[in-house]
Amino acid sequence: MRVSVIIPTYNRAEMLRDTLRNLARQDIPVDDFEVIVSDDGSTDHTKAVVDSFAGQLHMKYHFMEYLGFRAGHARNAGAGMASAPLLVFLDTGGMVGPGFLRAHLAEHARPGGPRAIVGYAYGYNPDYGHDEVEAIAEAMSRMPPEQVVEHFAGKSWFLDLRHGLYEKYDFDLSRMAIPWLLFFTINVSVPAEQFHATGGFDEGFDRWGCEDMHLGFRLFRNGVPLVLSRTAWALEYPHERNRANDMQDVAINLRYFLRGWEEPQVELLALLIPRLLFGTIDDECRAVLDWAASVRDLDVSAEIDAAVKEIGPTGRIAVLGAGGRVPPSLPPATLYDVDRELLQRATAGGGHTGHHRIGVLTGLEDQSVDTVIITSRMAGLWDRWGEDLLAEAGRVGRKIHLTFDAHS
Repeated sequence: MRVSVIIPTYNRAEMLRDTLRNLARQDIPVDDFEVIVSDDGSTDHTKAVVDSFAGQLHMKYHFMEYLGFRAGHARNAGAGMASAPLLVFLDTGGMVGPGFLRAHLAEHARPGGPRAIVGYAYGYNPDYGHDEVEAIAEAMSRMPPEQVVEHFAGKSWFLDLRHGLYEKYDFDLSRMAIPWLLFFTINVSVPAEQFHATGGFDEGFDRWGCEDMHLGFRLFRNGVPLVLSRTAWALEYPHERNRANDMQDVAINLRYFLRGWEEPQVELLALLIPRLLFGTIDDECRAVLDWAASVRDLDVSAEIDAAVKEIGPTGRIAVLGAGGRVPPSLPPATLYDVDRELLQRATAGGGHTGHHRIGVLTGLEDQSVDTVIITSRMAGLWDRWGEDLLAEAGRVGRKIHLTFDAHS
């Protein structure tokens, strides 16, 4: 057994049938792979569909009681049943050509260490309207997936939602600041060893969206490169979505993501995706990382000391852009900085709490501090983020004290 294909599902029996039918057409020996359907509590005839493929595919089936959205839990359960060294995660409704698994295996056989493969997804665009959905569905009703891909070749609306970013970076994810931004489990593959070492999917995500990016983020942090494959493609079976509800769920999940992993990149993700600015996030993250490097040696302890003397050493204080050293005059405060190492130095003596964030999303309650001090370590971010920083500081603090001239 060389590869385990894991398909989470919920009440999509006929869509699942089409996905399994295409997996039964693979051009590698059937004994080289298994298919694991992880059922998140379906009440339709999903189990009967799975059983109908028992003579064509090496099938495994896991059922769990429906307790709300638990796609990560379902994928983890499937991965726990896998016997192959390579895991392919494919959504129900992911339609594939005969070379799908051969292409995933080939990507992992290339020289170099372990990697995670982000497979291209034709027809994947949650913003499709009725006309696009109908056009793809009609073509898929009379052609196999590989012919559908050929049929719509050159149609920009048929491309993967991420295609513009792929093209921007010449289809090389290593050129991105945060390649995990594009890790969508509609079609990905990961060596089982690296998947389990990372801890699998975080089962704390209890609604739609972002649990796949969260896994990609942790794989990337663990040194597993993310690589795009255009040959290991899938085609998403079209279906209309409740986009407004989806985005509400995503916003909640992103705050959960940020609480668990405080980094400026995750903070920007949580701020910008709900604003529908997905395509700008990587550039914004790179700009913040570049600024953090440029002010690594900027000590603002004198600025903070002067601010404390002006506002008085009483009351609750938050500092945005604290740097690596704070003055003894600063009472126990909540410190924010874009440089994790400097923040750790500033909080090493105890008394202060630290957050590795820019400060556009502080995580603090409304009016929970008396004064928010914003230092010159934020000056280079001011043109882009000044309005957001002031809005957040005004939300959490009764007063705002800038230690630099924001208009110069």
